[in-house]
Amino acid sequence: MAKLTEAHKRFIVQALACWDTPSQVAEAIKEEFGLDVPRMQVAQYDPTKVAGKGLAKKWRELFEATRKRFREEVAEIPIADQAFRLRALGKIYERHFNRGNVVGAAAVLEQAAKEVGGAFTNRREHTGLDGGPIEQKTVVVDGKEIAAAVAELNRDY
Repeated sequence: MAKLTEAHKRFIVQALACWDTPSQVAEAIKEEFGLDVPRMQVAQYDPTKVAGKGLAKKWRELFEATRKRFREEVAEIPIADQAFRLRALGKIYERHFNRGNVVGAAAVLEQAAKEVGGAFTNRREHTGLDGGPIEQKTVVVDGKEIAAAVAELNRDY
């Protein structure tokens, strides 16, 4: 077992709180500090695991505070926002469309439809909102509904 300083322990706890695996943290410790720490030793600093159940209060509090801050900061990352992703998909669609890449443009349209339809979330509703009827969503790309855009692509080729 490696002899860890306060700085090493803080680094380990914070990395684990950000969902890095013990193996990733052990590798990061080696790169950052030049210290070989077995992943089993690293795992002892994760209070959510059996190995870390006896973790000191000080480190448990740091872990919880770091994890809370990490979750809050994820919301500030642009790519985590649906509007940002749809805007980027719109730009990619335009590029494919302008170059005559029908297959690429159609794939981007499908990606946008999945994004808007919630295909990339864990949430699934088999009824409409609050148990009501299911309403179809219309996805508009470049001022055209997806069906119209695909028809236009097919007509041109």
